[in-house]
Amino acid sequence: MNAKDVMSPRVVTISCKATVSEAAKLMLDRRISGLPVVNEEGRLVGMVTEGDLLRRIEIGTELHPWARNPRSISDFKLFGEYFRSHGRYLEDIMTRDVVRVFENTPLAKVAALLELKRIKRVPVMDNGKMIGIISRADFLRALVGETQSPAFLS
Repeated sequence: MNAKDVMSPRVVTISCKATVSEAAKLMLDRRISGLPVVNEEGRLVGMVTEGDLLRRIEIGTELHPWARNPRSISDFKLFGEYFRSHGRYLEDIMTRDVVRVFENTPLAKVAALLELKRIKRVPVMDNGKMIGIISRADFLRALVGETQSPAFLS
């Protein structure tokens, strides 16, 4: 089996200009745990997941609440954490280096990537365009003989 055989072809995406709050609401409404982030041309530019929203100033879960002033942070890693926990727009907090696969990528390789990179979903690409997404749940559907994820259908 290849990626195209199990991918969900209709993907819920969100704009890089959307707010953190809009992403959280969309994930809750659609009952999904991650969203591909696209630019104005609809090109994949990042990924935002529930994990990206765990450490947020709005709910008091930022990693270093004592570092409330970014000018007081000299450590580059701490500054990055501050920026991610305080960023308002997805373009500020999204993961930019998105792992991608192609439609003809063997499913065994997709599974290995998910494990190796410790990720839960991967966009499926063809000629630079996102044509689907594979999540861990798609592996379960393949296991029981289903082929498309209802959560991603419009």
